[in-house]
Amino acid sequence: MRPLRDSLLLLSRSESVKRLITTLPVSATVVRSYVPGEHTEDAVAAAGVLAAEGISTTLDYLGEDTTDLAQADATVAAYLDLLKQLSAQGLARRAEVSVKLTAIGLSLDDETAPGGGSKVALENARAICRAARAAGTTVTLDMEDHTTTDETLAILHELRRDYPETGAVLQAYLHRTEADCRALAYPGSRVRLCKGAYDEPADVAYTDPDEVDKAYVRCLKILLGQTGPDGECYPMIASHDPRLIEIASSLASRYGRAQGTYEFQMLYGIRPGEQRRLAAAGETVRVYIPYGTEWYGYLMRRLAERPRNLTFFLTSLIKKS
Repeated sequence: MRPLRDSLLLLSRSESVKRLITTLPVSATVVRSYVPGEHTEDAVAAAGVLAAEGISTTLDYLGEDTTDLAQADATVAAYLDLLKQLSAQGLARRAEVSVKLTAIGLSLDDETAPGGGSKVALENARAICRAARAAGTTVTLDMEDHTTTDETLAILHELRRDYPETGAVLQAYLHRTEADCRALAYPGSRVRLCKGAYDEPADVAYTDPDEVDKAYVRCLKILLGQTGPDGECYPMIASHDPRLIEIASSLASRYGRAQGTYEFQMLYGIRPGEQRRLAAAGETVRVYIPYGTEWYGYLMRRLAERPRNLTFFLTSLIKKS
């Protein structure tokens, strides 16, 4: 499946394909099934619908690799507006926000941002965390490609000094992730475990799907199994794979994990029936809602991350035709 993945990642950078998908009425309708809209109100409305079904959400204002300080500031402003709207709608208890550090300054150079991108990203992340706490919710720092992993974890460490509720994200396909899981599997630590969506080289990441699955399970065992007298970490199990969901449920039972001491996470529009099934069974379920004008690259990476998602997408297109 590697050639298909590489092709989808290439298409994620194609403006002509983006225009085609955006302008065709059929595909535009289907895209809305995976990205509810470009505006804050669209995302908040989608979160409200899911909350009514007993499903929590994390909202992501799409964008990354920002090299313009004004754009980073605009992204922060968008998150502050989002948090105000979630609070005003009474959704903060069930909805948090996910933030990519390169969207709020991490990629800025020293000339553009005195002190460097890390300093700008940290201060911007602090502003978002402060607003989230005031609204009664939390922030999770999304993980990006492997070149940003160390900086992301360093900023997470700094944020957790004042905002220990800040969530982390780890990607199972990276060779380093088992060690990162052990470092973050402490009481109260919120850790989202996903497979990984970036095109990483073989010297830093597993590229065989079976090896990625095995790595995911090894990481699950660390996050679900490491408990002590002071408590346990809070794993956020991000997967649509039925087999991995079953394994995670089995491991939670084996390690004596009560429902509510972990959660399942899925993407907006992917396996909504399974989302509702898990919620009805008493599991905590959180859906990742992306929104904004930069939806195209996100959508193509999601299809590349798991080619089965492409089947969902194409099936939806056929049904809408």
